[in-house]
Amino acid sequence: MVAVPHYQPDIIVLAVRWYLRYNLSLRDLVEMLEERGLSLVHKTIMRWVHQYGPELNERIRKHLKRTNDSWRVDETYIKIKGENMYLYRAIDSEGNT
Repeated sequence: MVAVPHYQPDIIVLAVRWYLRYNLSLRDLVEMLEERGLSLVHKTIMRWVHQYGPELNERIRKHLKRTNDSWRVDETYIKIKGENMYLYRAIDSEGNT
């Protein structure tokens, strides 16, 4: 019988959250976690996403602020280390960002 490694819940939540939140492939996520000393295969992360993703989504949704139907996006330039960069800001009709 092959020993199955067990991962701490915070590692599982981190991997699932990063996968769902950012535009990362499973293999990119494996590489990022390897840089942090974790050895995983992409199928493990996909299993976690299928198993824990719906519950994580449900728990997070409860804490998100509701927005109204009217909002605008403003863009401007700012200088960072001497280089012009875009800064975007979304604001709803009540002034919430």
